[in-house]
Order: sequence, then structure tokens, then C-alpha cells
Amino acid sequence: MKFIPSQIAFFLRGKTTQRNIIALMRFLALLAALVSMYSVLFHYIMEAEGQSHSWVTGFYWTLTVMSTLGFGDITFHSDLGRLFSLVVLLSGIIFLLVLLPFSFIQFFYAPWLEARNRARAPRALPADIRGHVLVTNTDPVGMSLVRKLVSYKTPYALLVSDMQTALDQHDAGISVVLGDWDDPETYRHLQLDSAALVLANGSDERNTNIVATVRVLHPTVPIISTADSPDSVDIMTLAGSTQVLYLTDMLGRALARNIIGNTRHANILARFDELLVAEAPANGTRLVGRTLAESRLREEVGVNVVGMWDRGVFVIPSPDSQIGNSVILVLAGSEEQLAAFDRSVDSPAMRETFVLILGGGRVGRRAAAALREMGHEHVIVEKNPDEIRDDTPYVLGSAADIDALQRAGIDKATSVIITTRNDDTNIYLTIYCRRLRPDLHIISRSTLEQNISTLHHAGADLVLSYASLGLNAIMNFLKNNRVFMIAEGLDIVNVPVPSSLVRRTLQESGIRKKTGCSVIALRSNGESIVNPAPNTLLLENMEMVLIGRVDSIRLLLDTYAIALDADRSGVSHPPSIVDG
Repeated sequence: MKFIPSQIAFFLRGKTTQRNIIALMRFLALLAALVSMYSVLFHYIMEAEGQSHSWVTGFYWTLTVMSTLGFGDITFHSDLGRLFSLVVLLSGIIFLLVLLPFSFIQFFYAPWLEARNRARAPRALPADIRGHVLVTNTDPVGMSLVRKLVSYKTPYALLVSDMQTALDQHDAGISVVLGDWDDPETYRHLQLDSAALVLANGSDERNTNIVATVRVLHPTVPIISTADSPDSVDIMTLAGSTQVLYLTDMLGRALARNIIGNTRHANILARFDELLVAEAPANGTRLVGRTLAESRLREEVGVNVVGMWDRGVFVIPSPDSQIGNSVILVLAGSEEQLAAFDRSVDSPAMRETFVLILGGGRVGRRAAAALREMGHEHVIVEKNPDEIRDDTPYVLGSAADIDALQRAGIDKATSVIITTRNDDTNIYLTIYCRRLRPDLHIISRSTLEQNISTLHHAGADLVLSYASLGLNAIMNFLKNNRVFMIAEGLDIVNVPVPSSLVRRTLQESGIRKKTGCSVIALRSNGESIVNPAPNTLLLENMEMVLIGRVDSIRLLLDTYAIALDADRSGVSHPPSIVDG
């Protein structure tokens, strides 16, 4: 109840509201004059018929007739009186039953309801908020970041300019602020001075405007912006963006980097001093059909298999874990160990690569350019001749047409990359290619996160998206390179050894049993212990590098009261991933 007066006060402050109230009052005044006039005429006509009634009765009769109630206790006997009754009845239908409700809704109820919603939608953040992230659009990258920030309990605000969208997000439990993205006052209400990061993730023109507006207000706050065009990268940098993510290039290169037969079979994901974390598809290697123990990877080359992906499902492996044709290994080891792994699984068949790219749009062309740089033979299948460039080998036709695929060389392809921006089409083509070639290595693009699992189920060995690549770069920047996302829902973190575990061995700590996270390296005084043994002693001022699901890492942070916003550590990444 205390909230209603504040809503009404907010409602009455607006100039539009005041004009609406005046218009409504004028209509009510006209209606009151009409009722009074009819009441006076009622008396004159009744007197002419020889009937006498009070003034109250006149108003009573007028309102019952105008409202169509017509009790019938007071009636005229002359034709003039009956004709007058008809006029009062018809005008009552128009004024009381049509215009009055419409005017009330139009000039009072609807504006009041909108004002009530506007009062409910937050327009500012608390003045004491610190270290928060400002997200300026509800695209897949922005919403993925919001979910990740929630999982790590990092304060944030989602800026929305549409009131209904803001209310929907607010009702869904998202920290949202209603405001215009090009209004400097909006960013003052968002406590820009104490923000940790601003993400400009809309169109290129809008992002440039946001960057320029924010940079005028605050010359040093970090700004990450996304770009759809290569020309926009330089423009946003000139406008003041700290880092520009050219997602099309990032996605195209990432798709090309994961083909079967790449120069390096193990693709490096993150670097922690001497420790490298990489992923390697088992398809086409000697590992297929063996258990992890039978592969003898740790004994022969020194790498540690810390995880296994199989069509989107991640598991912490055991010695009895079977390595199938669709499995992607997550490896931890040194540069020398990963090089030894490449040599151990390399074969002439793997070096003979031929890649089919389905879709000749921007992502498909970027993937083709990356393959050309790596020296891999490839062909694009594209049905729109306007998407074809002269320097790109292509087959003109539909990727759903068996003749077009055969002309492109699907029978000899080692990998196929599906790059259309329509997830329905990608799912269809994944199922089709898997049926044509059960042994084919299929890499697919996904536009929406909700379709990643469906694409895996359809037969894709690996699925990449704008959202996951963009989120990865943003989280690494935000968390001082202490968080690295391998895939959706799977992270690597770099944290200090909790005081409660100091002077215990890795086995005695029970970290994996308690939290589900695996320690893949220990760092101390600039040196790293890669794949530490269970009897390794945990010391003070030592840091742990762990891999686990987001919920497992969240449990680890909560259990040992670890904060991730510490000083920037030595995590680095391949430039093609972070810098595009």
C-alpha cells in the first residue's frame, strides 16, 4: 500500500499526464452539463404532462435512462416525452457506455499503468555498487555473459531502452536498468565511475556511439565492443574501445583450427606459464577404440587427459574410459609434451586433409581464408552466387543436394564445417552429412546456445558459437585472466591455495572429491608443476590451476572462500582467439 502513493506521485509529475487529466476533466464536465440539461428538460416536459417531481428525481431518471437501466417507475405519457426519452437513451449509450470508459482508459488508466510499470522498472543502480559490469544489449553474447556473471556472483547491470523488455527481464530475476544507451545521464545512473567493464554488444554503429559516449564520461573505464565488420574494428578503437572482438573472424578461425589433419593435432586453448591446455579430436588417430589406460599417453608422452568431450557431453575420465571416434580429448602438458603427443598420433592419412565448407557467408569465407593460410585444400558449397568470391574454390548449389555435395568432394573430405547462420539449417545439414558419411568429422556453427546440445545430438563432433567465443574473451579480461572457458559450462581457473589446505598433499586435500574440480598444475615463484602427483605438497603462496564445470568451480570458490578478482596472473591465449 505504501507503494501506491509513490506510483501516483510519479504518475502526476509528467506533463503528458497533466494534459491527459485536463482532457478527462473536460469530458467529465461536458457529461455533467449534459446530465444537468436533461434533468431540467425532464421537469419542463413532466410539468406539461401534469406530473410533478423533485430535482433529485430528475437526476435519478436521467442517469437510469442514460445508463440503459430504465427501471420504468417514472415514464412519460406523451409522444414528446417518449421522443425525449429516446434522445436521452441514445446519448447515454454514446457518452456513458462508449466515450466515458474509452476516455478513462485512454487518459487515466493506461497512462497510470505505464507510469506504474516505469516506476517498477529500475532506472539507476545503488550508489555504493563497485566492480560491476555494464551490458548494453540482450544479444546471445550479452545474455551468456549475464548468466556467467551470476554463476560467479559478480555484480552487473543489463541496460535496456524498451520498458516492456526491461520489465520482462526484471521479472525474470535479471539486474536490469531502464535507460537510453546514447544518453550520458544513463551511464551516470549506472555508476560508471565504479564499473569494472562496459560491454558494447549491439550493432557496429550503436557500439561506436556507446564507446564514444562512455569515453567522454570516463577516460579509463575498460570497454569491450563487438564488431561485425573489419572496418568497424579500427573505428571502435579510435572511439576509445579497450578491446574489439571481431567475432566473425574469431569464429571462422576457430572452426578452421579444429579440423582433422591440422598442422598441430592438439589445439592450444590456454597457457599457464609452462602448462598448456589443449584439445585434440581422436578421430583418425591410433587412439580410437582404446581405453585411456591402453593409450599410455601419460607414460609415453607425459600429457595428462583431464577431460573428454563426446558430442557435447564432458566427463572426467578414468583409466577405463573408452576413446571413441567422436571423442575430443582435453589435454594438459608442456610444450614439449604436446609436441610429443602430436608426433605420437600423427599419420600420413591425417596430413592429407580436404575440408568441405557448407555456407559461403562471412563466417564460411573467414574459415576458408584460415584454411588457405594453413595450406589445407578446401571447397565452399554455396547456393547464392552473390556470396562467392573469385579467389575461393566453390561449388554452386545447395548443401542439401547430394549432387552438389558429391561434386564438392564429400566422399574424400576429412572434415566438414557447417557455417550458416540458421540453426535449423545447420541441424538439418549435420544429420544429412552424418548419414552420408558416418566417419566424417563434423564441425558446426551455432547461433543460439539453446541449439548447441541439439547439434551435438544431430551428430556434430564440435559446436562453436559467437556467444561462447565472445564470452571467453570477456571473462578472461574481466577476471584478470584467472578464468578461461573451454566450452559452454566448462572452465579453467587459477586460484591461490586456501590456507586450510596448506601443508597437505594434493590427495589429502580431497579437492576433486569435495568439489568435482581437478588440479592440473601448481604454480609457485614463477615455476610450474605440470600434472602434479597425488603426493605433491601444497604450500603457502602457491597457486592451483583447476578444470571443472561452472557449478563445480562455484562450489570450490564458496567452500574455500576464494575471490577471483585478484591481481592479473600469467594466463595467455592464442592471439587468434582473443584478438581475432
